[in-house]
Amino acid sequence: MIRYRQAAFAAALALILSASGALAQKHYDPGASDTEIKIGNIMSYSGPASAYGVIGKTEAAYFAMINAQGGINGRKIAFLSYDDGYSPPKAVEQARRLVENDQVLLIFQSLGTPSNSAIHAYMNERKVPQLFPATGATKWADPEHFPWTMGWQPNYQSEGRIYAKYLLANNAGGKVALLYQNDDYGKDLLKGLTDGFGYQAKATIVAEASFEVSDPTVDPQIIQLAASHADIFINIATPKFAAQAIRKVAETGWKPPVNIVNAVANSIAAVLKPAGLDSAKGLLSTAYVKDPTDPSWQNDKDYRDWVAFMDKYYPDGDKTNSFTVYGYISSELMVQVLRQCGDDLTRANVMKQAASLKDFAAPMLLPGIKANTSATDFRPVKQMQMERFDGTTWQLYGPVISGEAGS
Repeated sequence: MIRYRQAAFAAALALILSASGALAQKHYDPGASDTEIKIGNIMSYSGPASAYGVIGKTEAAYFAMINAQGGINGRKIAFLSYDDGYSPPKAVEQARRLVENDQVLLIFQSLGTPSNSAIHAYMNERKVPQLFPATGATKWADPEHFPWTMGWQPNYQSEGRIYAKYLLANNAGGKVALLYQNDDYGKDLLKGLTDGFGYQAKATIVAEASFEVSDPTVDPQIIQLAASHADIFINIATPKFAAQAIRKVAETGWKPPVNIVNAVANSIAAVLKPAGLDSAKGLLSTAYVKDPTDPSWQNDKDYRDWVAFMDKYYPDGDKTNSFTVYGYISSELMVQVLRQCGDDLTRANVMKQAASLKDFAAPMLLPGIKANTSATDFRPVKQMQMERFDGTTWQLYGPVISGEAGS
């Protein structure tokens, strides 16, 4: 009987050990191994949106820091970043190169609504994660139809609704003239704005002018809008054109009491300085990240850690450029997802973990703003706060505002 019990115990122990061994097995898809995780990236290092190139450089520096610290669960990150010049056909070419030739595990932070739209179907057909694209298009939050794509920043429609909510509360009866980029990005923010105004939209928006990214300047559009004498100007443009618009508004002598520039173009270094700080004084915008030029963050631990990172890993980077903060936070979010993956580095698990973020307060996000996702919610960050440029720095004011429909 004793021998029987010993034999039974040994058999049970062997079964348990076998099961635990099976559970401990590592699972990999292309782009992952015991030593490496390959991450692809498509960035506009040239072309009309080249001001965003510092985002890719910041991300490369961040992953270099992670590698110097031992990597993620012992694996080093291989970050492959290619230029598409803000050209959708080039983005398709680079996505195929990354997925089919380089065999990356995922594509992270590809930049721009047009470029991401061009590779959207391809990434989902290939079942390769298209994670945290550097664009706020609302379409990146459609898990039912595109389960392999997830955005991260507040989407453009949410931002538009926040402006409308703010203006209805603080400038009721004001007349709006707006400039917008004639593509998915510009139209997305415009839709959020008009939806936010609701039945008042037609009476409120008295002038609109669009432009193409191939246009050399938006000066003619600003002259047209200035003729409306609207008392609110909303500037929906990427950095190059946003800077042109800010400068031209000042040159025309049109002085709308409320002058708003969208969040993707509120960088002091990349937009306001080229436009002229005097011309930019009084601008309004929204924020969800800590502004590196705001003195109120100087003693903040997150800010000090970011400065230390910049000093050591991106010493040539401009610490007044908020795009470096954007790249830093994006990278933190990516690393968090990979850490949650553990030894299951399959593409399906990457998406599962990305959809399992719970109150993740990435350093350099504004206080009160956290990333939350679920299998049916692919919108990690959903809140923003209004800010005003005083001629030197952006000053936050008012409460954190949700841009969700119906909120």
